[in-house]
Amino acid sequence: MITMWHQQVFALDAKYNAQRANKLPTLGILYIRRRNQLLKEKFSKDPKIRESYLKLRSKLLSLRYGDNLEQASFSGHTSEDERSEVKTKLQSTQRKSTAESFAFDGVHHVFDQHSAPVMMLKFANNDRSKLCCASLDGSLSICDAISTPPKVIALLEGHKKGVTALDWSITNDLIVSSSLDGTIRLWNVLHMENCPTCLRVVNDQQRAEVLCCGFVPINNNLVVAGNSQGLVQILNISTGIYTRGGSCKIGGKILSLTCEGSGGSVIWVGTDRGIVISFQLEPGSGRLTKLKRILEAGGMITSLSWRSWLSKDTPCPALLVSSACNMVLLYHIVDNQGSLSLWTKYPIKHKQYFVRSTFCPQMETCLIATGSEDGTIHLLDSARQGKAAKINRLQGHASPTLALSFNYDESLLASADIQGLIILWRNRQRHI
Repeated sequence: MITMWHQQVFALDAKYNAQRANKLPTLGILYIRRRNQLLKEKFSKDPKIRESYLKLRSKLLSLRYGDNLEQASFSGHTSEDERSEVKTKLQSTQRKSTAESFAFDGVHHVFDQHSAPVMMLKFANNDRSKLCCASLDGSLSICDAISTPPKVIALLEGHKKGVTALDWSITNDLIVSSSLDGTIRLWNVLHMENCPTCLRVVNDQQRAEVLCCGFVPINNNLVVAGNSQGLVQILNISTGIYTRGGSCKIGGKILSLTCEGSGGSVIWVGTDRGIVISFQLEPGSGRLTKLKRILEAGGMITSLSWRSWLSKDTPCPALLVSSACNMVLLYHIVDNQGSLSLWTKYPIKHKQYFVRSTFCPQMETCLIATGSEDGTIHLLDSARQGKAAKINRLQGHASPTLALSFNYDESLLASADIQGLIILWRNRQRHI
């Protein structure tokens, strides 16, 4: 939901957009969109912090671009003109064709450095180029997607068995990975020109296969992981010790997880039994509390993604669920317990493999990309119904597509399949 403070900040940024992007109008739209996302993710409830932020940003923009546009004080309420300007800017962005936004129409590059299924892909945070790939061949690779030509710039080797998941830290200097060898590894990738090093290897508490992992957004000193024995566990990466009270046992194998990303502390995990369970995390202590069993799908939960929007049409955060019941499902998150209400669902060929889905980075619309077992990548628009929701299909893989990732400005979409092939798709509406 757009608050008064959000409107004030958007109005301030919109005033300087002509100076900021006078030679490339599309940059202005992208800038405002990105500001929307960052403000939502880093939202502060402290009115003093919000007021100080607004004053400081106003001063910095005035120093950078001049103060001739400053007509009003931003310490009070937003004027009608400012609100109108914000509304016009957001509406003009929303009117942009979703088909154009998802105009991935050609192959930018193909990588084949992995000899086994690639289970996860992830672009670095706020980065167009660095892409990390996790494979069941036991290695991770980091690619530069926009160099000429694109290339593999680092290979992370050390896991004894297949790598099941990975995540970048918020500052992109660390990568955490999980493996079938029963370990979680922490990698230092700050200086890519040097060989990335493994900083820490931590054994699973039950010596079981670790099937998923991720940094906790609100505290990147903590990592959440799930294993094949149904154990959800919180690891302090600085000490290499699992936190006291940070483990919880549930039934089945933990195949997927996601965390609330806007300063909240709810974690959702999905199992091979088709169950999604929510947990509450104490960010300071790392203590984990089971909240509720919130969903029973018809097949194993292979992917979970959290997302929020700054849109009157989608005021609630959402959870995207890939279930091996030939379906990808989208839910509204309706309370602080992580409870879900079905929004919409789409038929996708998915019954056997670890197919994943992901949200498009843009904030004002709910666009989705999902892999499938027919080798096709489906691009979906939740604002449309029935067959009209499928606004694009990418056909280049000869085997089931498992993993997907957009870079932050949507100029590239990466996809991977069970043969280890990785394809970079270019968006003709973006400049690489």
